[in-house]
Amino acid sequence: MKLGSSNRRTNAMTLTEVLVVVVVIAVLVFMILPTLIPPQRHVAKINCINNVKQIGLGFRVWEGAQKVVFPMQKSITKGGVLELSAKGNVAAIFRVMSNELSTPKILICPEDESHRFASDFISGFGNTNISYFVGLDADDNCPTSILTGDDNFAINGAPVKSGVLLLSTNIPLAWTNERHVLKGNIGLADGSVQTTTDSSLTDTIINQYKFSSDFTNRFRFAIP
Repeated sequence: MKLGSSNRRTNAMTLTEVLVVVVVIAVLVFMILPTLIPPQRHVAKINCINNVKQIGLGFRVWEGAQKVVFPMQKSITKGGVLELSAKGNVAAIFRVMSNELSTPKILICPEDESHRFASDFISGFGNTNISYFVGLDADDNCPTSILTGDDNFAINGAPVKSGVLLLSTNIPLAWTNERHVLKGNIGLADGSVQTTTDSSLTDTIINQYKFSSDFTNRFRFAIP
């Protein structure tokens, strides 16, 4: 009987041993869990960045061919869409750039559930087929000026509506949570792309004012 009792005490785990096992399991779960999460969100973010990069390149190619200005800054009579973009017609901007963009599929963020893909730039193509805003006052002479990016903005918690958004340094522009978890991708006039938080977005806006050759206390985003 004593032998059996001794075996039971030997085989039983002490409280310390139990705690050690729990800690080890917790560490393993912490290390392994990220690998078990579907990678779709990460892939979607990368694809969105690539979209914004391609759109920015399209703007720069169009600008190079047309000399100096972007399409939203050139009159319709001269091959641009200045008058239409001033009314928030983002589709007109991308339509006139169709040769540079090749496909309208790059105009939809993979995490955007509120807009839909268009098959081409002609049949029914409109703002509902676009996920990205256009910075109407982007300036190639100010490389850090904002040219394009995700359009899921909010001001004081209210989502920004389609149209022309007038910005100033004191407007509390923020990202909604619907795409990149309170972050957003923006493309600058120099062709670079940044993933920004609310604070870094504000810093970029302030930076644009600071270094713009045509300094103003506000500028405009065309929201599809």
